[in-house]
Amino acid sequence: MTHLSVTDYLRGHIRTVPDWPAPGVQFRDITPLLQDPKVFRVLIDAFVHRYMDKDMRPDVVAGLDARGFILGSVIAYELGVGFVPIRKKGKLPFTTVEETYELEYGSATVELHTDAVKAGDKVLLIDDLIATGGTMMAGKKLLEKLGATVTEGAAIVDLPELGGSNRLRGEGQLKLFTLVDFAGH
Repeated sequence: MTHLSVTDYLRGHIRTVPDWPAPGVQFRDITPLLQDPKVFRVLIDAFVHRYMDKDMRPDVVAGLDARGFILGSVIAYELGVGFVPIRKKGKLPFTTVEETYELEYGSATVELHTDAVKAGDKVLLIDDLIATGGTMMAGKKLLEKLGATVTEGAAIVDLPELGGSNRLRGEGQLKLFTLVDFAGH
C-alpha cells in the first residue's frame, strides 16, 4: 500500500464537478471529505494538530457561513475553545455588526453577534475554500470591528488562480493555512 501525504490523501477525496454552477466552472466539492469517517478524521486532525501548539492556539474559532460551520465547530470542540458563526445577513437573532463585500456580480453582507468575541481574543477564521477571498476578508473585518485579532485564516482548498489567497496575504495582511490547492485547473 502506498503511503500518501495528508494533502494527497485529502485531494483524492475532493470531487470535481465540471460546469457547476455555471459552464466552465470546475466546482471543488468537499462533501466526500465529510462522508467517510476516516477521511473526516484525517481532515480535522490536520487542522487540530496545527492549532494545538500554544503559539498557534486560538481563543475562539470563527466559521464562515456555511461550510466553515462544519469545520470550525468540530475544530473548536477538539481544541476546547468556543465557536462563533459568521452568518449571511438576516440569519442572526441578536444585535450584530455587518460587513458588505463585492462578489463577481453584485455584493453580499455577513454578520456577527456583537458579543461573539472580546477585545484581544485571538481568532482562527475558517472556511472550506478560498476563491476570491471576499468572504474571508469580510469575516476578518467583522472580528476586528469587535477588537479581536485574526491570527490566521484557514481553509481546506485554495484556488490560487482566482487571486484570493494573494489578496488576503497582501492587502488583507492575513496569514493563511490551506491543505490542498488546485492550481491550474
